[in-house]
Formats: sequence, C-alpha cells, structure tokens
Amino acid sequence: MRLGILGAGGIAGEMAKTIAGLKDVDAYAVASRDKEKAEAFAKKWGFEKAYGSYNDMLDDDKVDLVYIAVPHSHHHKWTLEALNAGRNVLCEKSFAANTAQAEEMIKLAEEKKLLLTEAIWTRYMPSRRIIDELLDGGEIGKIVTVASNLGYRIDMNERMVRPELAGGCLLDLTVYTLNFSSMILGNDIKRIEASMVPTETGVDGQDTVMLEYSDGTMASMFTTMYALTDRRGLIAGTEGFITVQNINNPQRITVYEPDRTSYRIRKDIEVPEQITGYEYEVLSCKKALEEGRIECEEMPHSETLTIMKQMDEIRKQFGIVFPFE
Repeated sequence: MRLGILGAGGIAGEMAKTIAGLKDVDAYAVASRDKEKAEAFAKKWGFEKAYGSYNDMLDDDKVDLVYIAVPHSHHHKWTLEALNAGRNVLCEKSFAANTAQAEEMIKLAEEKKLLLTEAIWTRYMPSRRIIDELLDGGEIGKIVTVASNLGYRIDMNERMVRPELAGGCLLDLTVYTLNFSSMILGNDIKRIEASMVPTETGVDGQDTVMLEYSDGTMASMFTTMYALTDRRGLIAGTEGFITVQNINNPQRITVYEPDRTSYRIRKDIEVPEQITGYEYEVLSCKKALEEGRIECEEMPHSETLTIMKQMDEIRKQFGIVFPFE
C-alpha cells in the first residue's frame, strides 16, 4: 500500500516515522503548500515523491491511501478533494469541524465506494481489546462510572487558539475523553452537561463534560491546553475498578479489587510495544482496502458521526461558532 501524506507538519512526521517501521506500507508521497518543505520532509523520511501542491499529489494515481494531516478546519475540504480525485482517505481526528461536514464527507465516500475512516488512534490500539476483554469478563462487576482527563501545555500552538482553524480543547483533546467513554459505556446518552473557560481568542482552553446515560451510569471528563495532567482513565464497577495509564496512548492497564476498606491489585497489564501507535490505524486501512470495505471496523462511519454530534452539542453549550460556519 502506497501512502501519501497531505500536510508536512508535526503529526505528519509522526506518521512518517510509523511508516518507516512497517514492512508492507510504502512511504510514497508527501504534499505541502511549500515545495521546499515537502522536499525536506521527503528526504528526511525517505518518501519517493514530494509535491508543492496538495492537488498535484491527489492527481497521482499511484497513491493508494491519503493521510489528511492538516488543521481541523481543513479536514472537510481536503477529504472531499481527495475523494473526488479517487483516493481512499485516512483523516486525522477530529474528523471534521461539525456533523454537517462529516455527513457530507461520508456521503461522498459511499457514493465513490472509497475507504474513509477517522484516525482516532485509540480506537485501533490493542489496549481497546484488552479493556473490552476485562469488562466482558466481569472483572469489576457492573460499571457505575467512568472518569478521564487529558491535558498538555499546547496553548502556544497557533492551531489550538485560532477560531478560523477550529481551535480549542474540544476537537483536539476532549474528543479523546469522549471516545474513551464511548468505547466503555456506549452512546445511549440521556443528558450532556458541559462548561469551558475560554482563551483570549474565544475558543475553549479548558473543558469539563458530564454524560448521563439512560441506564444510570455516568462519565465525567476534564481537558486543558494549559498544563500536563496525569491523563488517567478510571472505570469504576461494583466489584472493583480499572485504571488506564494515559488514555491518549494507553501504556498500562491495572485492575483493582476491593479489600475491605481499601483495595489491592488483581491484574497489571502492560500494552504491547509499538512504533508510534499510529501503525494500528494504518494497518486497519490496509486490511479494509484488501477486503474491499469503505470503512474500518474499529471506527465505522456511524461511530464517527455519533461522536461528532456529541461535540456539536457540547460546543453549542459553550456558545462557540467557528467563523467559517
């Protein structure tokens, strides 16, 4: 499978590092609006082609899969351009700026019979299967509540604070906590309550979100672009609890059981070693293409749309409207 990366920023570099460690995926092409930047990227990571235009790369029939690695505000435009050029697409999270954009992207992929999937890496990782097996096996009894946090000092990054780039915590960080809750509790949500603290530019700098589910379970989450947090996930059940070290890229999963008024460790699981963690989504795309599917089973279109609708509701409660909407 020949990969083309649309965009040559930091996250594109992580994908290039990933591809360098995979045997059956070729680092074929990279595109940037700056030809010299594309050429430097291609030289560093061993890509065969370097384009100074996104459209020029999309016109290259040798590209089997396009990885969209531009800001959230541009996912919609360049996914549509790629699909119209006949390219399969792996689009970085958050998939789009809003549900309407996401629906248009998915509709076109279905019409073109092309693969389109969201690069929310935690959905594809082995850690998801490990957690599912623990919960399905009744390790902590009936789930009562889920809590998660995610924070990095990234407020100095231009794309995070500019409204015209769909900046803010929601599409960059809170999307992970929402996906963490969704993977455990599903999406039968009765009520969403959300609040945020705005940056000077008006986008959300810190978020708190509470989800109440129809069965009485709850999820609470906190995200911030101002500080590093422990990024821990907590799944509490009637017979114990599970902690996940770093919900953004799980490294250790620990099962605790009640011991009178305290608790003790029942299981302590390290996740498998990885290249970067991106390899799982890429290999899922490769498998889907080989099987002639237009979506990946780990993150089907329906799930992407569900999470987008949740984020639209949260942003509505925040009172944030992006300039291009």
